[in-house]
Amino acid sequence: MIDKRVKDADDAVRDIHDNATLMLGGFGLCGIPENCIAALLKKGVKGLTCISNNAGVDDFGIGILLKDQASKKMISSLRW
Repeated sequence: MIDKRVKDADDAVRDIHDNATLMLGGFGLCGIPENCIAALLKKGVKGLTCISNNAGVDDFGIGILLKDQASKKMISSLRW
């Protein structure tokens, strides 16, 4: 069996590059991958298309990616 564990959030987003499309889990602000979102910002990825049930808020969740202009497009069913 292949071991797919990663050591941290930076390792988890290692293969995500500019202009990638990401589906992010969670509901509202609960269960979102906040550590991976922070790792993407730290990595400096740009031009992301994010798909989620909502876009977070300005200072938390996917909203941080939108505010930092790391995400060029947001596909969601709800905007807070």
